[in-house]
Amino acid sequence: MRRQRKSSSQLAGTILWIDGKRAGYASFTPTLRKKGLVIDIVSTGKAALERLGESKPDMVVVDGASMRTSGLRICQTVREANAKIPILLISNPENPVTFDRAVNVVISQPFTIRKLVNRIEGLFPLESNHSVAAGPVWLDMERNIVRCDGKEAKLTPRLAKLLKMLMDQPGTVIEREKLFQEVWSTEYIGDTRTLDVHISWLRSAFEENPRKPKYLRTIRGVGYRLDV
Repeated sequence: MRRQRKSSSQLAGTILWIDGKRAGYASFTPTLRKKGLVIDIVSTGKAALERLGESKPDMVVVDGASMRTSGLRICQTVREANAKIPILLISNPENPVTFDRAVNVVISQPFTIRKLVNRIEGLFPLESNHSVAAGPVWLDMERNIVRCDGKEAKLTPRLAKLLKMLMDQPGTVIEREKLFQEVWSTEYIGDTRTLDVHISWLRSAFEENPRKPKYLRTIRGVGYRLDV
């Protein structure tokens, strides 16, 4: 059961942490425990699958940097067992991973503990019965709040409705005309530049780099797609 965080510096929740225990590698888990997180550590994908059913963690961290592989195969195995649980993969330059649909967030070495905490915090669900999720993107439809990778912003009702349409069909290109018709409730589609402006505002709300969006992609001549 998820517990609400008490402050921005104190977290609460359970992480299933898969750690290869590579010699000489510094673990982040002691610091995370001091911040209020319960860290359940296992060393293999098989052990992780067994623990998934027993402890029902809030999220999974695969510490690929502590292994002699990328850790991606373990992520894929966990995703097959649980389609909804957030998965964060810690990558390193020796076995780089930039993106895979089994993973919600990839964070590459080197990084600060603050950046890791931000990414973990961004994967915990919003505390609302009206929230929806697609990959690392969480949207509270009651409060119109979006959160992704530790970044949080308040949206207008129209922006929230637009994002919800994209989140309902992740990985699918939605035509600009369809988005415009549904969100603006109009049959007139002669000028959809207003839509383009709203897409730009959405990117500024939750993309780490709005100029080079990672999630909200433009499909030229067709529409937009949410890649998560």
